This record gives sequence, C-alpha cells and structure tokens, in this order.
Amino acid sequence: MSQPLNIADRLRHSASVAPHQRAVVFPDARDAQGRVSYTHLTFRQLDEEADALARGLVDMGVQRGQRLAMFVPPSIESISMTFGIFRSGAVCTLIDPGMGRNSVFDCLDQCEPDGFVAIPIVQFGRLLKFRRFGRAKLNVVVGPRSRGFGAVSYSDLLKRGADPTISLPQTMSTDQAAIIFTSGSTGPPKGVSYEHGMFNSQVDLIRDRFDIQPGEVDLPGFPLFGLFNAGMQVTTVIPDMDPTRPANVDPVRILEAINNHGVTQAFGSPALWNTVGRYCEANNVKLPTLNRILSAGAPVPNHVLRRMTATLRDDADVFTPYGATECLPVAAIGGRQVLSETAQLTAGGAGTCVGTVFDQMTVRIVRVSYEAFADIADTEQCAPGEIGEIIVQGPVATREYFRRPDGTSMAKIPDGDSFWHRMGDTGYFDDQGRLWFCGRKAHIVHTTQGPLYSVRCEAIFNQHPRIYRSALTGLGSRGQQRPVIVAEPEAGQFPTTEAAKTALRHELLELGNQNALTASIQDIVFHESLPVDTRHNVKINREKLSEWVARQV
Repeated sequence: MSQPLNIADRLRHSASVAPHQRAVVFPDARDAQGRVSYTHLTFRQLDEEADALARGLVDMGVQRGQRLAMFVPPSIESISMTFGIFRSGAVCTLIDPGMGRNSVFDCLDQCEPDGFVAIPIVQFGRLLKFRRFGRAKLNVVVGPRSRGFGAVSYSDLLKRGADPTISLPQTMSTDQAAIIFTSGSTGPPKGVSYEHGMFNSQVDLIRDRFDIQPGEVDLPGFPLFGLFNAGMQVTTVIPDMDPTRPANVDPVRILEAINNHGVTQAFGSPALWNTVGRYCEANNVKLPTLNRILSAGAPVPNHVLRRMTATLRDDADVFTPYGATECLPVAAIGGRQVLSETAQLTAGGAGTCVGTVFDQMTVRIVRVSYEAFADIADTEQCAPGEIGEIIVQGPVATREYFRRPDGTSMAKIPDGDSFWHRMGDTGYFDDQGRLWFCGRKAHIVHTTQGPLYSVRCEAIFNQHPRIYRSALTGLGSRGQQRPVIVAEPEAGQFPTTEAAKTALRHELLELGNQNALTASIQDIVFHESLPVDTRHNVKINREKLSEWVARQV
C-alpha cells in the first residue's frame, strides 16, 4: 500500500535526534607534513543544506518525477545534492562513470535525463552533445569554475533555496526515487527503478541484521552506503580513494581514515579488502575500533576473510551480504562462521555459502529456465540440496527495469498482487537452511556430461597456492560446450616459458582430476589479469573472456 514517504525523511529524523553529530566527513587537503585535514557537516547542517538544495531545484523549475543525472564524485556535495534531489521529488539517476564512455552514453540515452547535476567537465560534454541531450534543460554544475555551462551553480542553488516559502512536494512510498544502473558485468547495463519505500526498507533491514547503532562511524568504499548511513544516524567518513578502482586503493589511506575517526564499520568490495588485507598481514596491522566489515559485489575469497578477520577484535566480524542492484539485501553470513564451518566445503566444490535469509525476505530455488515465466505457478521448486535458480520476494525487490519491458518480463515472475525477482544466480539450500551460491545462470557451461557451475569449479583450482583466481568458460553451443579454465596466477607467479606453463597446467589438471566436479575439464589457459567489472573490480567479465579464450584454444 502506498503511503506518504520520502527517503530524505530519514535524514530529517537523524538531524532532529542528533543535530550536532557529524553526518559526513571529507578528506579535504594535506599540509606540508602530509597530515590530512577534513571538512564536515553535522546532521542538522546536512539536513538544512539538502532542504535548501531541494527548494532551489523547485525554484529553477524541477518537477516531481523528472530525472536528473548525477555525476558528482563522492563528497559532501554529492551526498547533500542526492538528498536534495530526493526531497525535491525528482528522480536521481546514478550511472557509474567507470563503466566506460560508450556504456555511459547508452545509459543516458535510455533514461533521457531532464537535467544534469554534474562537475564542470561533464557539463562541458553535455554542451558538446547538445543535440543528443536537448531534453536536459535543468542543469546544476558542482565544483570549482562552476559558472557558465548553461547551468545553475551549487552555491547559487543554495541561495535560491533560502526562501522558506518555496513548497516541496509530498512523495509517496511507491514513487520513483532513483534509477540505478547495473554494472554491466553480465550484459548491457540496465536502469533499475528504486522507490522511496524500497530505500526505506533497505535501511531497516541492514541496520537490524548487523545491529548498527546510532552514533557509529562508517567508511563506505561504495558511495551509495553513505546515503544509508544518514538514515541510521551513522557518520559517513568518505574514503580517500577512487571509487571506480577499488582494487587499486592505497591501504595506508584507508587505514589512516579508520584510525583518525575511530571508524566502527567499513564497506568495500572484495577487491578492496584483498588489497588492504595483504597490507595488514605484511605489516601486522590490527583494527580494534571496527565492529564489522561488510563486503559485497561477488563471493569473498577465503584468503580475504582470513586476513581481514585477523585484524579485528574477537567480537568483531567480516560480513558478506548477498544481493544485487535489483534486490539488496537477500542473505548474509559472518566470515568467522565461513572459515570454521563452510570454507572447507567451498574448497571441495560445494559453492559459496551466503548464509541465512534476511527477515521479511523470502527465497525459493526453482528449476533453471532461460525463458520468461507468466506466473509463479509455472515454476518448479527444487528439493533441499538441489541446485536451481534463485528467486526472491520481499520489500527490497525492485519492480522493474526503467523502460526495459523485455528485461522486466524476463526478471520478474507475477504472483497474484506481488511478484518474484529472478536473481540470475544458481544455488541451493543446505539442511541447515543456509543459502549457497553456485554462480551466475548465464555462466553455466552445458557440456555433454551435464552442467558445470562456475563458482563450484573455480574454487577447486583456486586451491593451488600459485593461483589468485580462475574463471570457467565454455566453447561451443549449449549442451555441447567444451569447458575451459582460465587461471590468473598470483602476482609474480605467472609462468613465462612454455615449460613452466606446461608444468603449472599439469599441476592444475591433477588438482581438477581429484574431484568429480572438475575431472572432465582438460583445457587450462593462463591470463595475466582477468577482465573484471568497473564497479567492484572483482566480477569477471566472462563474455569478454570467452572471446579471448576462443582465440587461445
């Protein structure tokens, strides 16, 4: 049932109960000694700034439901502006600039923004492409040299919004709040429609599952988490990093922020924690202020869990929430439980345990299908322990892709007045009710001997001490595919001669032959650096990799 709601109401509540608590902290500059200085806004200041920005947007002509494309790097302004857009009734359109120029333009063509909220270089690009973006009349430029570009500056927008008589619209829980594009790691990026009520449910589910308390301090390696924090009365410390390249993060600067602010929670992709964890292990670094680390975007390797849990207090943990842009969160498990209970099973090919399902969420495992379902009655549920397709129902499952009815019909299964979202993943429930992830449905290799699941097979080869990660690919048509493992050795371990490649390949084949799941795999090739997604730097781009493999084998 729809009811009056705006996700920015959560910020208003935080401002009322903790007006002087720091809401967002930004690393602004360094002095001659390399010491970092920070700027910040309290919750009251952030709420007032978001209010002024919202009124400024309304004053310049922004109407409820209009789409504003957001291209502002993580900063105080980006968080303020996002809440301002929400409060104005407009739809914040978030496109990851790291996905590449062509993909960004494709996303913009899909959503046809009514305006851009962006840094100067993006506004300059909009002017160069004025025929393509002729609809974009409502533009705000954020940053230095922010005059011109046919846009209102951030500071001028604040001045326009100083008039308290400008009224703001009342949004509803089912109103669109944002369009967030998928990373494009399995096909073209798609815009996911987020409603105010869905954001509201996400905040509640994440807060309650991980027992996040008001007054905590978070370091979000993924910018969207900064918005959740404001709704939980948690301080956001923006990390000194390029969010589009988490694998290349400087661990010293991450640790500096954690120690400078007594950070109690940190979120990042497995690629980020792989880099930080290796540094901590090499330098015997401990992180006593952290209550929890969160990592998502892809299965978190056990070596990352081991390194990061070793930095924490005994009562702190690394959690790996499972979900997708279209439906998050779904399930979660603690790293200590993984290492003590499920890691050995994963190494043997059982898949990755993603834990127990969140309250208010329902998960089913159904027979894998590559066709659309007209009704939930058309699906066939799998027995416990049987691998199938993961489908999810609950308050954080998004209803549709923006202007992609074909994608929506494939991804949603009608169920009376409700629906189920198809995660695009395969998995199963074990006898303890825990959910296991076996790989993407699109990445199943269908051989003459049956299906091979990527995550199950790769884990077996990843046990080799010289292998950092591997990827299962298939050559040929479905049902007749030839499985190939592409192995990426650890840094400095790549075999440089044919003899060295032959020796390492033989060791990997021996490893594979010892397990019935991988005994049929007889082709192994080596890659110096597997292509990965731009958002998390960890999801392997198998479509691109398959083209490369076809040229090698």
